[in-house]
Amino acid sequence: MKKDSGLSTREQIVQMLKTNGELSTKDLTEQLGITGMAVRRHIDALERDGLIESRTLRQPMGRPTAIYSLTEEADRHFPKKYHAIALDLLGELAKEAGESQVNHLFDMRKETLYNKYSGSMDHKNLAEKVSTLADIQNENGYMVEWQQKNENEFILEEHNCPISKIANKYNHACQCELGLFENLLDADITRTECLAKGGKKCVYLIRKRNEQQ
Repeated sequence: MKKDSGLSTREQIVQMLKTNGELSTKDLTEQLGITGMAVRRHIDALERDGLIESRTLRQPMGRPTAIYSLTEEADRHFPKKYHAIALDLLGELAKEAGESQVNHLFDMRKETLYNKYSGSMDHKNLAEKVSTLADIQNENGYMVEWQQKNENEFILEEHNCPISKIANKYNHACQCELGLFENLLDADITRTECLAKGGKKCVYLIRKRNEQQ
């Protein structure tokens, strides 16, 4: 492996494991050109951070060898341009069947998500529903915070939007998210700021409906 001077030793180890799959301490030592003790120190740190894991390779002769590989957590650190593939596919669908079919896909996704999460809202007041929605969105990578303004109003903020590039081109995706929130919370919601439209975050003002207790 050609060493990249712009990368730290830990970053080089992670990249080497990404490209090779599995490597031993000896392999890493030889490729990095540093001492075995230094490699083991970096390996220990990477294991503590949950970025690599090991398995024991038994050999016909000699002592068993520890082989290291990346964990799923480490894999998340590598860039993935899923949005580019999704945009290409949606673009092809729009050309073949029209943008109405793209919007229909987003409508179907909204319905699927509602069916998935609506049960978690049963028998909860609005504050509990907002808290549950924040937990759901955080699990999906939206980096959510929320607060209660008064007895009848709440603010929910999303600091990240995994589909922002798609929503920037297909605004119906944002409308479906707003509709999903309204259905899950059974509340009136206004989006006052949107990442897909150049905002710094997505901000939702949530109001209790008159018929709610």
